[in-house]
Amino acid sequence: MFGTGLSDLRQMLATKSVENIQFLPFLTTDVNNLSWLGYGCLKQDWTLIAVNTIGAALQTLFVLAYLYYSPAKRPVLLRSLVLLAVLAAGYGYFTLLVTDAGTRLARLGLFCSVFTISMYLSPLADLAKIVRSRSTRCLSFPLTVTTFLASTSWTLYGLQLHDPYIVVPNVPGILTSAVRFWLFWRYPAGQDRPHRPLHA
Repeated sequence: MFGTGLSDLRQMLATKSVENIQFLPFLTTDVNNLSWLGYGCLKQDWTLIAVNTIGAALQTLFVLAYLYYSPAKRPVLLRSLVLLAVLAAGYGYFTLLVTDAGTRLARLGLFCSVFTISMYLSPLADLAKIVRSRSTRCLSFPLTVTTFLASTSWTLYGLQLHDPYIVVPNVPGILTSAVRFWLFWRYPAGQDRPHRPLHA
């Protein structure tokens, strides 16, 4: 799933610009990976550690490339610093204030779950726009497929471990992917609603 950003990275390198590329998904996915990496380290789960180390490294690369090619560096840097401050505050909270290891694991798992659910549900805000325009141009089919496969894999992995913090946040990923698949079926590419010409 993290590799879907590689096409954006190739585009940035080829055009030397960030036109038509969104920054926020890179940043939020990076924070998500770093949070799950912390959860994996606490739980000593090498699958979580390996996957999220790779994910965090790739997302950090995408963030740095975006920052390098962005003409408006200040807002990009400001958003990055705000999320780094949130991560630092979270790290301080989980390591200094929550001393019991079991409580720390449960609270970090809850934080990771809520953050992941919000990431999966955020694209639903575009649904009304897609239905109104009858066009799925703003949706990425490869990202929808990888989200579905990744969410399903993590759900099955969480069920195997009996870990609700892994299972629960990935179910919305499966559901939102199913909604997006339906939108691709309902409004196939190339059959966008024709626009009426404006008369002067």
